[in-house]
Amino acid sequence: MKKSAPDLTRREFLGQASCAGVGATALFSTLLSLRLANSLAAQSAPPTSDYKALVCLFLSGGNDSFNMLVPTTSGEYDAYARIRGNLALPATSLLQITPGNMGGRTLGIHPAMTEVQSLFNAGNLSFVSNVGSLVRPTTLAEYKTGRNRPVSLYSHDDQIKQWQTCMPDKRTAIGWGGRAADILQSLNKDSLVSMNISLAGQNAFLRGEQAFTYSVGSGGATALTGYNPLSVNNLTAVRSAAVDSMLVADYRSLFEKSYAGSTVDAVETYYEFTSALTGITLATPTPTGNSLANNLAMIAKIASANGKLGAKRQVFFVQIGGWDHHDDVVTKQQTMLATVSQALGFFWSALGDVGLRNNVTLFTASDFARTLTSNGNGSDHAWGGNHLAMGGAVAGGNVFGNKAQGYYPDFQNIATIDTGQGRLIPGVAVDEYARDLLTWFGITKADLDYVLPAFSSRFDTREPLGIMTAPYTPPPSSSSSSSSGGTQSGGGGGGGGSMGGLATGAAGAALILKMIADRKARIKAEESRTS
Repeated sequence: MKKSAPDLTRREFLGQASCAGVGATALFSTLLSLRLANSLAAQSAPPTSDYKALVCLFLSGGNDSFNMLVPTTSGEYDAYARIRGNLALPATSLLQITPGNMGGRTLGIHPAMTEVQSLFNAGNLSFVSNVGSLVRPTTLAEYKTGRNRPVSLYSHDDQIKQWQTCMPDKRTAIGWGGRAADILQSLNKDSLVSMNISLAGQNAFLRGEQAFTYSVGSGGATALTGYNPLSVNNLTAVRSAAVDSMLVADYRSLFEKSYAGSTVDAVETYYEFTSALTGITLATPTPTGNSLANNLAMIAKIASANGKLGAKRQVFFVQIGGWDHHDDVVTKQQTMLATVSQALGFFWSALGDVGLRNNVTLFTASDFARTLTSNGNGSDHAWGGNHLAMGGAVAGGNVFGNKAQGYYPDFQNIATIDTGQGRLIPGVAVDEYARDLLTWFGITKADLDYVLPAFSSRFDTREPLGIMTAPYTPPPSSSSSSSSGGTQSGGGGGGGGSMGGLATGAAGAALILKMIADRKARIKAEESRTS
């Protein structure tokens, strides 16, 4: 029969962990005690009044977004139907909207997105039209000569990276969400958990020069295979799976001290995260069978724990794949856009449950849009596409975009931006889209050069799109840190919640200390025999 360790308070856990003096584990024990002591106060802290969160919803594969948002003004719909052919949606099926900033032009939302229409009409959501990766503002003539083309245009891998990094003319692994965290991480100085949290594993968007990604699942922090200190009978499995996989290589090297620190970080981060979320529930039921809604539910819970986590800023990444519709696009989009719409409707209600509608802004991104022309019964890789932003701080009920294009391309006059087969040159750069979001989030104009390296030299003369109701100005006490500053507070490293299943009692604390001591003794013995 399995025996569970008795539950202890965090203070009791700290006391017992700090008393464990197992030989060379003194460093581990001391660091654990000091770091946990520093975060005790945060566990009972109320939500911060200056809290902000960005949520990137990535539609992986390339969403056919000109069927998500369709022109319906007289003449424009006819042109759309003619160009799209058998991919065109019937005018009578579209969910009609009249954007507040388009001078009476009308559009239609995909018929599967009823929740999105409601959010738009209520002023809680807006669209951003014809957005894509741009080296600089580009004409069709320049495109034809090969000038100003993003690296490997129309390639999934490259366009995903360019959307997530805002570096269209070179390859980099550092994203604009990560660079924003590099700047603002000092606001979360009391937090052990990274400012950047992914529900879709590692990605370029959240990776910074100093900031790292904490990865969790819809059920919370993820577990390490073989590590379950709640089970007294699991000692052999613990040693074979957890210790052998994580400790042996590290303790053979000169990086013993560094390893101890990273292990402490993982333990602390898991405890901090799990403790902060304990007892948090949402009044709104999660839609059955909607995995995106499950992930957004976890984001709502994490955001609501911002006070306990000591977080004034958080950036989230969530993804839904399967948008590469080279065939059967109309049928497949019907199901997938319904899933997205239902999840967004749920998320809005959940944010209301936790009182954070004005503090959280969700925005969509995707590899690229798709060709307006049909390849038979699907569409192929293209360029500029349509996106949405949702939140209480969003200037809702509008469609933002290139002003010269009337904010949404006129399908009667797209020849000047069509590179072929309905691949439209973006009227809005990803950098511009990001600039509006980041300004609200607290990135100053001076820091934009770091977060969006190409912006000031290529797009700075363009006016803000106006997505957010007002730019956000950080209070004097929350000045941003230099991008070359110290490392980010928060443990866990790139792997996120890697110490899942950590016991909150004496058995768990003693076990992990014993594991490290035992492994070190065995390695030293092996080295003595071979020397």
